[in-house]
Amino acid sequence: MFRKRPPPEEERRVRANDREYNEKFQYASNCIMTSKYNIITFLPINLFEQFQEVANTYFLFLLILQLIPQISSLSWFTTIVPLALVLSITAVKDATDDYFRHKSDNQVNNRQSQVLIRGSLQNEKWMNVRVGDIIKLENNQFVAADLLLLSSSEPHGLCYIETAELDGETNMKVRQSVSVTSELGDQNNLASFDGEVVCEPPNNKLDRFCGTLYWRDKKYNLTNQNMLLRGCVLRNTEACYGLVIFAGPDTKLMQNSGRTKFKRTSIDRLMNTLVLWIFGFLVCMGVILAVGNAVWEREVGSLFQSYLPWDPPVDNFLFSAFLSFWSYVIILNTVVPISLYVSVEVIRLGHSYFINWDQQMFCSQCNTAAEARTTTLNEELGQVEYIFSDKTGTLTQNIMSFNKCSINGQTYGEYVQAHTHARTNRLDFTPFNPLADPDFCFYDDTLLESVKVGDSHTHEFFRLLSLCHTVMSEEKSEGELVYKAQSPDEGALVTAARNFGFVFRSRTPGTITTTEMGRPVTYTLLAILDFNNIRKRMSVIVRNPEGRIRLYCKGADTVLLDRLHPCNQELMNITSDHLNEYAADGLRTLALAYRDVSEDEWETWSESHRCADKATNCRDDRLAAAYEEIEQDMMLLGATAIEDKLQEGVPETIAVLSLANIKIWVLTGDKQETAVNIGYSCKMLTDDMTEVFIISGHTVQSVRQELRRARDRMIEMSRSRDGEKEEGMEGWGEAGFMGNGFREGQEGDGTAAAAAAGGGKQLQCPPPPPPPPPPSNNLMDNISGEFALVINGHSLAHALEADMETEFVSTACACKAVICCRVTPLQKAQVVELIKKHKKAVTLAIGDGANDVSMIKSAHIGVGISGQEGIQAVLASDYSFAQFRFLQRLLLVHGRWSYLRMCRFLCYFFYKNFAFTMVHFWFGFFCGFSAQTVYDQYFITLYNIVYTSLPVLAMGIFDQDVPDKRSLEYPKLYEPGQLNLLFNKREFFICIAQGIYTSVVLFFVPFAVLSDATQSTGVPLADYQTFAVTTATALVIVVSVQIALDTGFWTVINHVFVWGSLGSYFTIMFALHSQTLFRIFPNQFHFVGSAQSTLLQPVVWLTIALATAICIVPVLAFRFLKVDLKPQLSDTVRYTQLVRQKKRKPIGRSVGSAWRGAGSVSEGRLGARGGSRRSGYAFAHQEGFGELITSGKNMRLSSLALATFASRHSSSWIDTLRRKKHTHTHTPSSASGECSPAPSCISGSVPPLSNSSSVLGGSQDTPIEEETGTPPAQNTQTDLASSTQTPPASEAAAPQASAQALAAGALTLTAVRNHGGDSPGGWAITLGTVQEALFGRKSRAAASNSPGLPSVAKETSQIV
Repeated sequence: MFRKRPPPEEERRVRANDREYNEKFQYASNCIMTSKYNIITFLPINLFEQFQEVANTYFLFLLILQLIPQISSLSWFTTIVPLALVLSITAVKDATDDYFRHKSDNQVNNRQSQVLIRGSLQNEKWMNVRVGDIIKLENNQFVAADLLLLSSSEPHGLCYIETAELDGETNMKVRQSVSVTSELGDQNNLASFDGEVVCEPPNNKLDRFCGTLYWRDKKYNLTNQNMLLRGCVLRNTEACYGLVIFAGPDTKLMQNSGRTKFKRTSIDRLMNTLVLWIFGFLVCMGVILAVGNAVWEREVGSLFQSYLPWDPPVDNFLFSAFLSFWSYVIILNTVVPISLYVSVEVIRLGHSYFINWDQQMFCSQCNTAAEARTTTLNEELGQVEYIFSDKTGTLTQNIMSFNKCSINGQTYGEYVQAHTHARTNRLDFTPFNPLADPDFCFYDDTLLESVKVGDSHTHEFFRLLSLCHTVMSEEKSEGELVYKAQSPDEGALVTAARNFGFVFRSRTPGTITTTEMGRPVTYTLLAILDFNNIRKRMSVIVRNPEGRIRLYCKGADTVLLDRLHPCNQELMNITSDHLNEYAADGLRTLALAYRDVSEDEWETWSESHRCADKATNCRDDRLAAAYEEIEQDMMLLGATAIEDKLQEGVPETIAVLSLANIKIWVLTGDKQETAVNIGYSCKMLTDDMTEVFIISGHTVQSVRQELRRARDRMIEMSRSRDGEKEEGMEGWGEAGFMGNGFREGQEGDGTAAAAAAGGGKQLQCPPPPPPPPPPSNNLMDNISGEFALVINGHSLAHALEADMETEFVSTACACKAVICCRVTPLQKAQVVELIKKHKKAVTLAIGDGANDVSMIKSAHIGVGISGQEGIQAVLASDYSFAQFRFLQRLLLVHGRWSYLRMCRFLCYFFYKNFAFTMVHFWFGFFCGFSAQTVYDQYFITLYNIVYTSLPVLAMGIFDQDVPDKRSLEYPKLYEPGQLNLLFNKREFFICIAQGIYTSVVLFFVPFAVLSDATQSTGVPLADYQTFAVTTATALVIVVSVQIALDTGFWTVINHVFVWGSLGSYFTIMFALHSQTLFRIFPNQFHFVGSAQSTLLQPVVWLTIALATAICIVPVLAFRFLKVDLKPQLSDTVRYTQLVRQKKRKPIGRSVGSAWRGAGSVSEGRLGARGGSRRSGYAFAHQEGFGELITSGKNMRLSSLALATFASRHSSSWIDTLRRKKHTHTHTPSSASGECSPAPSCISGSVPPLSNSSSVLGGSQDTPIEEETGTPPAQNTQTDLASSTQTPPASEAAAPQASAQALAAGALTLTAVRNHGGDSPGGWAITLGTVQEALFGRKSRAAASNSPGLPSVAKETSQIV
């Protein structure tokens, strides 16, 4: 632990099988340590971390003061016991967390590995492996360290690995040993191997390695293709041998893992500041009272020296004032009692248990419950602004299924929701094809019939899929085929061809053998035109048994459709429409084409291809030109659509979180096309977005130019958009105003500031509130419109440089969605740190693999998905669960509640303690500044422990403003936490001001009344103990009534704690003033019977009642006026819920039909597309496999199988709305109460996410109710825009008083009287206002005479 750290390496030298030589360089061992403490360092480091909390240092200082008898009026144990308790609880929790880290480390370090020592293989623990050792890996084993691949059981030194823990990708990658070492197959040859490697020092670049192997007086270049990195898993390779280059902390995996950080919430940091302020306030009060003591002792106290001399060592008034200062510091320290921190820990623990016990976050499929692995961050879950998510395994299941296809202009595989009855049963391929994969799912029998009847286009389509690929096949027994695909996409396509009768059986370097409709066919493989990210396509050239040569090609539609023969125009248009539909469904698409090649053309092209392949310079460019030459004038066959299955509920979760003003960034190691396609699938990216910017520059300058170009484009389009809005709003007149205080042109980001800054003109409405100021002076903060940014890993590396940080952040944060592709684990952490640094926002990172660990550690909150990529992410996380969709409930329910509870707890705690403590301050002016306490010492001790601790704990643990269902239905309720509105410096000052006001009332009202009051016997009541009992009783009653007012959700526990604490006060007080205790402890209890005699006096109770009324009535009045004049969103939700519970009366049509209408518009928008087209192309393939196949290097296959790629058929979220399109009809208004059509949208569409009941959690069958009168139909309010609907005649006149509302997201409850009818009058709420503020949805107006969707039902369906 205390070993001197070696100097940084400039290069690394490693000699095989020579530990003595390698040890002189002091390379790190292979033992890893992710824990923070050990037995020796735990106590000092943990105490150091805990005393970083200012409060703990403050209480330690008070404890030292209390040990000085001359200034202490309270016993030292009153501070040391709770302080020790707080430190112990925190230490035990930290020790437990670190124990699990040690346990994980030990599990990894004690794994067994076969090490070649002295010519024989010996089992060694991973922690004992050293640099320079040669180790043997077997199939499915984890790689123990960063190894140089020496030899393999596969031909030509090849081996296959899976790198899920490094980059999140589960597709196989190939590695190859240096040719000179690939022949060292047996142990004897490897034992005599003494090559020396000189390479780069340890670094975190996963995709780069540069080194040289020196052996037998020759040198050989080494690249990343020769390396096996720690964290990889050996797949489909029986065995291989490797030389350890980097071990333990020097491995690239550990270099990408951030260190465990001590995380504190923003409330903790604010508390540290407030404690310093309070201490400063305490010192000021001490100084004032000390000065008063000095003056009093000099002017008045000197007159009593004869019989009240100063206690030694006090010999003058200045020293008396000095001691008085410290005495008052001790007495007044209860403004921040240590019980506050004990209570905070208890509340956080309770919140953690609620997360663990939440059955709605329990995954029954994997039998995994949600787990709060830390108790210190719960309230920060309610303040998240940015979510950084991994893709593979977090958003997706990484399971590909053949979903749809288009063949010769005919689409197959109609996609229908699984819970409806419209879908046919799953096809059974077994009678038709005995070689079919039993796990393959397909439902459209028309495609199977087309194959059976021998349709030539269909046969050619599946023939292409069975030939144009790089899949390897292994037949374990007759008919039992196992496909080894380099990417899951290819596996899904070849499996689909297999089930439809075109079965890929085997291959050699020059042939491909298939079974076509039961007939074996062998094709001669002439060439493979390999795939790469630039070509975005791959082709094969084959000769069939009849001797005809044909080229088959599959690839992205954006590149393949440009290379078709002109005669394909009509078919291309139809297929393009199908591709549009598939892309809109979030499916991954490929276009398929072929062309016949004549013998002469083949000979000519083959020669040019051979020359290009053997070229020594510009080989890649020449090959690309050769490929381009022959891939022309192709004939279109059709297109495929593969679903990369999302995890359940991902689109809905992202939609709801977006409505909560949470920005989601996807940081993935996948390629750009795959990541973008998933972005569309999960609705992060939509076709309705203003623009999607792609940053792909390879130099700093090009990246800077692309970012600036994107930024300029945003500003230009935002200004243009806002200008159009201003013109349109001028023309709309009153119809352009939604009647709830929001301008019609505001966009769906939920802020009025964006539209205000964009120049939107406020319409004349009586009286509109002024628009709020823009959130900042930065122009990028006021961008209106929806933009997205996609950036590649190499571009991101430049964007993260110091001089580029600001440009990247300003551009990216103006976008609604950001996707970073091909990023390393360290880059993920750097992006998180960048947002933390520049935006000062709470960040959350979520992932499931070891490649996400550094990101999880860097974010304020780390969430681990217990998925298929191991448990490293879970072990490093603060919270864990099994499905991404649970994040919605974690944040919007548990996070919001935790933040709300903690804020209410803190506000009340500071209030009650200032009310309690400041009485001593006022009393100081009437007791000669002698540090005499108002209350007896037992009341002081028990006040925060017994009398007021349990009620505030109950509120902090159980309180809620709205139920969990409403929290999910109204995501806008989450925003107060993001804006830190519920507890900040302003709220703190309000709380202490109320506490000081209460202390003034509690001191001066009893003081004034009791000064002249007498008992019924004529005995004066103006004595110290009577005053103390009266003040204490009034204090306990006032704070109990106050917490009753503050509690929003009453449980049995709340009732027991609040009223039980009040009862315990009287019980304990009467016991302390009883004869019994006086007889037992005569020196401790002096005031026998004073409580009983005091509380028997009516004037005392009148005094208590008066003080309580003076304290509570202003609070009640203020809160009533606040709710009535300026309600919060939660107030409105509670009000609407109360209205619905009182009276339920459906209006016109059902909610379900309204939702179907909403769905039809949304889907119409996606379907129309307006001529703009997005490619759904995504293919997780890599370059290089074609050359391996044609060279024959990978022809000897192992006996190990890959997982099946086909699985259960699932549905896209948006298709729920699509199915409803045909059932929607427009109904005109009538006197019978049916809804009239609202004005249509100016763009002919509405935002798709805002209308789905599945997204917003609304019921489709809940009736809608309103309190209505029966006024005449005239003088109705102007028609509302697309988000509202003209009510029927009996209801339209109710809001004719022009409902008022607050702009910029603040909701105003509109109270207007109904006129006429039998009802004596009721209160009605403007529903458009509720929808606007709660969902953050801004609708678009149109001409009032255009037909549209009835949407009153749509709005109110959310308010149940």
